[in-house]
Amino acid sequence: MSSEHPTRTAAGSAGPPAVRSFHLVVEEGLAAGAEWRSVTPRCAIGSHPSNDLVVEDATVSRFHCEVRVAADGARVRDLDSKNGTTVDGVRVVEAWLRGGSRIRLGRTIVRFQYGTAVHPLPLSERTEFGSLVGVSVAMRTAFALLERAAATDTTVLLEGETGTGKEGAARGLHDAGARRGGPFVVVDCGAIPAGLLESELFGHERGAFTGATTTRIGAFEEASGGTIFLDEIGELPLELQPKLLRAIEHRQLRRVGSNEHRTVDVRLIAATHRDLRADVNEGRFRPDLYFRLAVVRVQLPPLRERPEDIPALASRIISTLRTAPTAPAPLDVATLAALQRGAWPGNVRELRNHLERCAVLGGPVPLEGPPSGRPAIDASMPYAEARELVLDDFERRYLEDLLRRHDGIAGAARAAGINRAYLYRLLQRHGLRGGQP
Repeated sequence: MSSEHPTRTAAGSAGPPAVRSFHLVVEEGLAAGAEWRSVTPRCAIGSHPSNDLVVEDATVSRFHCEVRVAADGARVRDLDSKNGTTVDGVRVVEAWLRGGSRIRLGRTIVRFQYGTAVHPLPLSERTEFGSLVGVSVAMRTAFALLERAAATDTTVLLEGETGTGKEGAARGLHDAGARRGGPFVVVDCGAIPAGLLESELFGHERGAFTGATTTRIGAFEEASGGTIFLDEIGELPLELQPKLLRAIEHRQLRRVGSNEHRTVDVRLIAATHRDLRADVNEGRFRPDLYFRLAVVRVQLPPLRERPEDIPALASRIISTLRTAPTAPAPLDVATLAALQRGAWPGNVRELRNHLERCAVLGGPVPLEGPPSGRPAIDASMPYAEARELVLDDFERRYLEDLLRRHDGIAGAARAAGINRAYLYRLLQRHGLRGGQP
């Protein structure tokens, strides 16, 4: 057995999939001598007491990095730490680890070593959870966590890239739990302007602000007896985070313009495409709110890491399409193989869009990639008019890709380096979703 790679149960052999254990030892720094032995395939390292391996060193960020062992090897990922993470002398964002690798965090050095034991991966026997479909180990591991969480009222934080199915997972949790008969209320924290978000969440009294002509209950009260799903929770403004924390801890809220606290009975599920621990390091997210949200963390893997799920996903998607003039035919082996080779930056959402195009056009179409070449120039037109057409084409393509990469308007605006008001105007100009503030 190689000391460089974890092991897993081979397909068709007895026993559940498993990964190698590992341990970490602090070799240099103020915490020298501290050790951590794995009980799960992940270990968070940082100065905050909630980490698995706590390193009390001023040069180590609150959430500095995370070590994860999977079937394909061990990796360390920096969590936007202040002083960075170095592996065997090379500063990294994410890197593979070998047995004996030394990880430097500020003035602290931690040695990684594989153990001799293995950790069985919790694996669901199901290949579906709500609207989610997956036969891969990664998805069935997520299903196992979702099944356990559904049996309780605990708060769940769903993590994953845009388009991986976080809202479907949230709906599945609600439908599989004891609150299935109650309301399921969705609030997209990134799509609502900051000035209106407090009212959207907690409601307002008549006359609380200009335009508040009637009393309005917020999403928390509307979801009472059921589930509230806060999508893109990482976009929540800092000034609202203490109020959300109170609502989570005490199940109490106060409408805008009121002094009365109201008790609500809700189950909270949140989702984000970012790692909130990195936002905590940057001061964009309160650590106490993060701990209240991340009681159970479920990571939904990107589609490129589970190509074996594409046939089942494609079959499910095709069965739900209503845009084709006739029922779409099943995909042939060659087409499925091409789909499995795709990168799918938009994940399942992008796969659905592609299959819908195929259905409308009556057959397979090439996978979309980045635009090649430059837009055609027609010199028979006046210069100003031709220039406007090219700029319009650029704006639309840029905005479409920006929206594919970011679910929330605030995150999209930040990534693009423009303010939200200007982004709203651009979206309105091109008739794209999210164009109404």
